[in-house]
Amino acid sequence: MASHKILIVDDEKTIVETIRYNLEKAGFRTLTAADGQRALELAQRELPDLITLDVMLPEHDGFEVCRLLRQDPRTKRIPVILLTVKNEESDKIVGLELGADDYMTKPFSPKELVARIKAILRRAKEPVPEEGISVGQLAVDFGRHLVSVGQKRVELTAKEFELLKALLEAKGRVLSREFLLDRVWGLEQSLEIETRTVDVHVGQLRKKLKGEAKRLITVKNAGYRFDTESR
Repeated sequence: MASHKILIVDDEKTIVETIRYNLEKAGFRTLTAADGQRALELAQRELPDLITLDVMLPEHDGFEVCRLLRQDPRTKRIPVILLTVKNEESDKIVGLELGADDYMTKPFSPKELVARIKAILRRAKEPVPEEGISVGQLAVDFGRHLVSVGQKRVELTAKEFELLKALLEAKGRVLSREFLLDRVWGLEQSLEIETRTVDVHVGQLRKKLKGEAKRLITVKNAGYRFDTESR
């Protein structure tokens, strides 16, 4: 079976070579781009399995590239890991709201990056049930990744959809932030991903679910649950 293809986007040659060396050593194929425009062109033409994306780039910055990737039907489901020297929480939130799957701050461990890539790709391989579910005005088609509220289509990012799916499949049970990080992001807790990631996505999901947002309930000191009782 062919190995996964990773697009590395960074304008620092040393970082590109470090990432490429470690990925190829782990059995991945790699493509590289040094600016945002080239990254978009390669992503649309090559359709890589995952993209590591620096935020500070010539042409289009990483946030803009991520936004454009998510708007294009051909690339909207390609996992993206943002890499940046910035460590402000607001930058992390912007990246996650734009649909990034993960966020790493430079300097980072190449081995940890490879581990995160493997975890995300494992999640992407899991089969998606073809059935759907309806709760109140909310309708979700798991197989086609379609969500609507009151007959109106709701556009979710890949991670927002997976978060909603996990909560619906729990059938009202409370899911901890740690469980959701592992289930939705496929990341080992040892990698110390912030549980704030879950809170940000829950907040965005609530905004998009509008009248059905009240079903997404915060359970103090425990996590989240989705009220699936008919109303």
